[in-house]
Amino acid sequence: MKKFLVFLLTAFAVFILAACTANEDAVEEPTEEAPPTDEGTETETEKEAGEKVLHLNNTIEPTSLNPSIGFDAVSWDPLNNLMEGLTRLDQDSVAAAGTAEDWDISKDGLTYTFHLREDAYWSNGDPVVAEDFVYAWKLMLDPATTPPSPAAFLAYFIKGAEAFNNGEGTAEDVAITAVDEKTFEVVLAAPTGFFLDLLTNPAFFPINHKVAEENPSWHAEAASFVANGPFKLESWEHNSEMLFTKNPEYWDADAVKLDKIHFAMVNDDNTQYQMFQSGELDTATIPAELSDQLIDGDNVYIGNAGGLEFYRFNVNEEPFQNKKIRQAFALAANRQDIADFVVKNGVEPAFAFISPGFTSPTGEDFRGVNGELVAYDPEQAKQLLEEGMTEEGYDTLPPIVLSYNTTDTNKAVAETLQNMFSENLDVDVTLENQEWNVFSDAQKNLELQFSRSSFINDYNDPVNFLESFITDSYMNRTGWSNAEYDALIVKGKTETDEEKRWENLYEAEKLLADEMIIMPIRYYNTVVLEADGVSGILRHPVGYFDLKYAEKQ
Repeated sequence: MKKFLVFLLTAFAVFILAACTANEDAVEEPTEEAPPTDEGTETETEKEAGEKVLHLNNTIEPTSLNPSIGFDAVSWDPLNNLMEGLTRLDQDSVAAAGTAEDWDISKDGLTYTFHLREDAYWSNGDPVVAEDFVYAWKLMLDPATTPPSPAAFLAYFIKGAEAFNNGEGTAEDVAITAVDEKTFEVVLAAPTGFFLDLLTNPAFFPINHKVAEENPSWHAEAASFVANGPFKLESWEHNSEMLFTKNPEYWDADAVKLDKIHFAMVNDDNTQYQMFQSGELDTATIPAELSDQLIDGDNVYIGNAGGLEFYRFNVNEEPFQNKKIRQAFALAANRQDIADFVVKNGVEPAFAFISPGFTSPTGEDFRGVNGELVAYDPEQAKQLLEEGMTEEGYDTLPPIVLSYNTTDTNKAVAETLQNMFSENLDVDVTLENQEWNVFSDAQKNLELQFSRSSFINDYNDPVNFLESFITDSYMNRTGWSNAEYDALIVKGKTETDEEKRWENLYEAEKLLADEMIIMPIRYYNTVVLEADGVSGILRHPVGYFDLKYAEKQ
């Protein structure tokens, strides 16, 4: 097996695919930031001005800074610092007051009435009003929105939202109302205990409706962008860099310590690490080949991150219409070796789908209750492959192409899997890499046979990942449909008895493992080198990184 382990790589700090939801790809994996030097990274000009400027790397250009369109970490990480929803994750990663200073919940758990802050303003001086939320959420749900929002399914907990998004209802049926300028009411289809957490997701951020009605492309350039969060967008050189400055109109501006944030866009692991070493970045991910050397350093942040790297089987493409052949490929992958010797950086192999860290109503971890569902068993893999080929009448397998989006890490994992399939199944797999936009479109259109994916949880509940594979879900991307699974997810979203709701989620994950429409590889974590003098960056296990309290000495 050692010949598998010569591949080097680095991991993005988790993003993709948001799904995300998402993450995904939601999902490209969320990227994080960089490590320590004695001198920091301030330029002479910044020092002379006495400014506190944090230098980070966003890896690539945001897909969109329209909150409901940029469905990935490279969009939502910046947005989480430019804007703010009704609630915001606090320093303990709990949903707390954001643009809404408080709220009332009806006894039946269906109606939420949010009271917006009187001192909540947009960066252009306009007040943040309830109509800004109505406008943004209906834009997200409107099937006529171009491009359509990939995040719309997140709002299906709201009464009338799914029907409107599916073209079966109207905007007026969506139960969200601007009661008055500073009062926003939401009625849910069923009680949803994690609703306040869900609202911290950038998909639910407001949009200045007056600005957007005058200029639908308000989000595309710095000159027209309006923010309601801790920072505002000062400049944006596309595919190169972004500069944020402190937003004086933000209601909690006194809590913001930084003057500026500079985002580079460097999509090469070793280059961004070299920039950290030279003082051009304040944070960086660790290249895999340096993991053993750097992982135990004093300036390394290691934290949990709710998310999964996995591969999708297209069940409409031969030979993956056959369940046993899908299972064979999954059992032929040695996840422990991939985690330990390829990705490195302390990541955990994924022997199931839901990442550790989701606490059940009985206080148990979801992962501990459901256990390991996908083993490494090359002998059983060979047997399943033979049985599947017999069922399909194959003497030899049809050609198999494994596709992945271009990064050093993804390439190394794909090459390792290619070798494992060759050794354990005697199957030759061709590799194909594509740039993100091309790859993402092809995967959504079911044009790929066997393809890499990632999922970063959008909110703190296991149903977030599991609902991605219901029939016709935007995030499904496998061609698979199963009525039993769909019914389990409906119960997993609407059952009011929390223990019973989680039982349905346990069963759904087991069914997903049995059908093996996706093959898990490893759970995400966040490993970041951080420069001396940098502190206060919030990296939530589920959520997007927050610079509101960041400090740089």
